[in-house]
Amino acid sequence: MKGSIRPMAFSALGVAAALVIWQVLAEADAGGNALPAATTVFTTLAAILGTATFWSSLGATLGIALLALAISAVAGVALGLLIGSFETVRYATLAVLEFLKPVPPIVILPLAVLVLGPTGEMSLFLVAFGCLLPIIMQTVDGVHGTDPVARDTARSYGMGEAEILTRVVLPSALPYIGTAMRVAAPAALVVTVVAGLLGGGPGLGRSIYQAQAAGDYASLYALVIVLGVLGLLFQGATRLAERRVLHWHESYREVVP
Repeated sequence: MKGSIRPMAFSALGVAAALVIWQVLAEADAGGNALPAATTVFTTLAAILGTATFWSSLGATLGIALLALAISAVAGVALGLLIGSFETVRYATLAVLEFLKPVPPIVILPLAVLVLGPTGEMSLFLVAFGCLLPIIMQTVDGVHGTDPVARDTARSYGMGEAEILTRVVLPSALPYIGTAMRVAAPAALVVTVVAGLLGGGPGLGRSIYQAQAAGDYASLYALVIVLGVLGLLFQGATRLAERRVLHWHESYREVVP
């Protein structure tokens, strides 16, 4: 218990120190109007939390990010299992995947806006595009990392290929998939915000752009704080889910002395 409280105490001290430095720099007019005081920002944040517009934007951001992440997870795992299990499919898709892998969603944002407009569908497409490829690639690696002895043993017990896939290959690939999901979850939130900030999609990104355009820097900082908290929640939720799903894995089993 004491070991867990100590890091939390130091983290709280770090946050408090950052807020004090922020307040001092703002009062010293270090950034001019672009750096409002921390007290002003948190007062503005409290006011924003009481508006229906904020909760509507928050709901749009969460809805797009979570839906796109779910779609990417289902499609990515299914495609990864297919590509990893069949060499012909792997070689047929290898060039396309390698071509798309280094392409960030922001690059295709203008095209997505041109085709779909500044809509939720555009944001959903961008987020799904950004999350899908990492999940596919990690799943493929997980399939290839399956112990061949385990496969042969399953066949010797009379299991068919479909049963081997679901009872041997998929559990073996789950740690890889868990890593992909842990990376993709915060990325889904980031891409959703970028789609609103630069593409006009619904959500907090659009609210940040409107605050910046109006010169309302206190609201802008307040919304950034909200996004920071959301990012921490997304990261914590994916870690918790990964721990629950992979409780049997050696990396999560407690070592008994």
